[in-house]
Amino acid sequence: MRKAFFPVGLNLEGKLCVVIGGVEDREAIEKTASLAEAGADVRRLTDPRAVSEDSVRDAFFVISTPQDATLSKRLRELADRHRFLLCCIDQPAFGFVAMAAIAKAGPVRVAISTTGLAPRVGKILKEALQKAMDARFARFVERLGTKREQTRAEYPSAHQSETRRAAAIEAAEGFSANVTFEYPDWLDDVER
Repeated sequence: MRKAFFPVGLNLEGKLCVVIGGVEDREAIEKTASLAEAGADVRRLTDPRAVSEDSVRDAFFVISTPQDATLSKRLRELADRHRFLLCCIDQPAFGFVAMAAIAKAGPVRVAISTTGLAPRVGKILKEALQKAMDARFARFVERLGTKREQTRAEYPSAHQSETRRAAAIEAAEGFSANVTFEYPDWLDDVER
């Protein structure tokens, strides 16, 4: 079994991030948009053959979407030399970062990883969560954030942290989530 990657969120505000992938590459287009949404300074390289050391020298994070082992090997060498984070989509042996499926609602991001073993399952989970995390959910989370700021203003000192914590717990009272899974019939046959 492949070891699981450590899940983490990156603060990319103002950081140079490079996305490598053809003009029509859906994955490269989506990653470029997601990085920009996170506040990154995004450089898009649409010709993987033209990637040079100068293209990635000052990068903080590089994402490469082509399934090209030669390119990925060269990028890994550059990442080792210039110390940037590297993700080679569907080629985890070359990079340091594996992309997770992300369900989004307002400020909430839920990352789902199957460590590359079952990407279809990751996609199904993402779509189910995305459907559940509707506009009302986003409003609820944003309102909780407002309540949290109001509580911090009302109880600013360190010795009032328990009061702030109790207020946060109380504000979320009544919220719940239910998760169920359905499995293919073949699983029962295998487990017998």
